[in-house]
Amino acid sequence: MILRRVAQALSPTGPNACLSVLIFHRVLSQPDAIFPHEPDVVRFDEVLGWVSQWFNLLPLDQAVAQLQCGTLPARAAAITFDDGYADNVTNALPILRRHGANATFFISTDFLDGGCMWNDAVIEAVRCCHRRELDLRELALGLGVFWLDTVAQKRDAIDQLLGRIKYLAPATRRQTVDRLVDMAQGGLPEALMMRSEQVLQLRNAGMHIGAHTCTHPILQTASDGQCLREIAGSKAVLESLLGEPVCFFAYPNGKPGIDYSSRHVAMVKEAGFVAAFSTTPGVAWHLSDPWQLPRFAPWDRTRTRYGLRMISNLRTRVSPLPA
Repeated sequence: MILRRVAQALSPTGPNACLSVLIFHRVLSQPDAIFPHEPDVVRFDEVLGWVSQWFNLLPLDQAVAQLQCGTLPARAAAITFDDGYADNVTNALPILRRHGANATFFISTDFLDGGCMWNDAVIEAVRCCHRRELDLRELALGLGVFWLDTVAQKRDAIDQLLGRIKYLAPATRRQTVDRLVDMAQGGLPEALMMRSEQVLQLRNAGMHIGAHTCTHPILQTASDGQCLREIAGSKAVLESLLGEPVCFFAYPNGKPGIDYSSRHVAMVKEAGFVAAFSTTPGVAWHLSDPWQLPRFAPWDRTRTRYGLRMISNLRTRVSPLPA
């Protein structure tokens, strides 16, 4: 177990320990030709098997508490899911339980019970478009006409749309996506995101729930008032649903200085969260900011490359970040 021994050396127990936090979003029932790197149930089961052999998988609340106390075990790691997809419950949960693993699910609350996130609206609008071409010039995004005959062409259209729309102001983003959906005439899925009872199902299965704003805005593009409502509002909705405190928060998109700043960190603290998570690669250690803890997502396909990616990530200990 060479990878395990290297991880042990880079992530020892006690005060010098560090914490690897993995990010997932979806676990599909079967592979998706448009998004071949999104894990399906077979792939997630395989990855979880690898990670559980190399690392000590801990519940996130336990891991953060032990990090702060200097009592983390060697090779500590935790698993998180972002956004609140229903397949986290139907597909990921049984696999987590089979491996004896715990995960924390960061939920964007406005999409519970039949909602659809803006990026999924873009993806499904293009995926389900029955027209051979889509003229995007009227969206004022600097894009032209896209042919949609092949999977590769649809993927190219989706990639360009997501890149142009992501950093629009929230109201503009919503209007642009609504217009795209109308143009594509493909319809949107109604069961993509969790229902409230599925959030409760996760909690009752021993999993943990965190907040991820209400509508998943890029906080840097929203007003301070909007950000406060998004951060505190998602916490309030989840606490009302669960009947217990929600202590952890994940910044949408999560890049410090690009997607959120120091004023948003202050809002998260003010809202009463115990810790918050970015998408900065690397590992947390005793000097890391509890409200900007790092997370990462290895993308490699083979066991060896996946393991080496995680070992490489262990070499980056994240200190307090400029936001």
